[in-house]
Amino acid sequence: MIVTRFAPSPNGPLHLGHAHAAIVAHDRARADGGRFLLRIEDIDGARSREEFAEGALADLRWLGLGWDGAVIRQSARIGAHADALARLRAMGLAYACRCTRAQIAAAATAYGPDGPVYPGTCRGRDHEAGDGAVAWRINMAAALDRAGPLTWRDERRGEIRATPDIFGDIVLARKDAPGSYHLAVTCDDAADGVTCVTRGMDLFAATHVHRLLQGLLSLPVPVWHHHALIVQGDGRKLAKRRGSPSLADMRDAGVDGRALAADLRAGRLGDGLYWGDGRGEGAGAGNTRPVPLS
Repeated sequence: MIVTRFAPSPNGPLHLGHAHAAIVAHDRARADGGRFLLRIEDIDGARSREEFAEGALADLRWLGLGWDGAVIRQSARIGAHADALARLRAMGLAYACRCTRAQIAAAATAYGPDGPVYPGTCRGRDHEAGDGAVAWRINMAAALDRAGPLTWRDERRGEIRATPDIFGDIVLARKDAPGSYHLAVTCDDAADGVTCVTRGMDLFAATHVHRLLQGLLSLPVPVWHHHALIVQGDGRKLAKRRGSPSLADMRDAGVDGRALAADLRAGRLGDGLYWGDGRGEGAGAGNTRPVPLS
């Protein structure tokens, strides 16, 4: 049975891009008689706020999207994330890092999907006995040697060779959290039995890392479905930090949520919005045509 999920972070109100992502995940599950799960990814410290979590639930109901089972809280899985990190450390695949973002940016000589690639400053050093918090990074070269060649399948793009090395030694656990996005989402999707991971094209590259972690931790491998994003006229995806109109504001203004969901399913967007990949590509009137969501 197919199992999908919508997993918003409660660090701000949801916008049209979130609505589109939720609809894709919901409809993909319902089309095959499967289950649609709702997971609140609330491990981002002080930025995670309960009012935003409750607002997300209200937004989904307003759109006419029902989920199966109880709402899942990522914060309930912090122990599992720590256990996964401990396993990777026991394999000799993780190391402590004290570098700041400024130090990394100054020393980096290569750039990947997330920006400057970590230059390996702390690789091989022992920071565990020192004072202060440390982040934990994967030793990408060692991890690739252990995992061997890997592939993953996207429903829209077919079989893809995993190339997580484009990210370098990514963070597995931040100084202020036991699990990074990459580690937490990989562990949680396995724990929730997700068989089809639907998400935007902006996370396509991240799947290379998630496939590697699945291989190292012997986790089940789902299929992925990366969909188009709703973007602004400059090609950038909608974002809370850029003041994109919220679904809550639309609700309060009396907009019909189910009618809005129908428009999104048909690919109909408002003025100034287009379909794209969120990287500055896809903007322009030629992209206002309906885009298949599945």
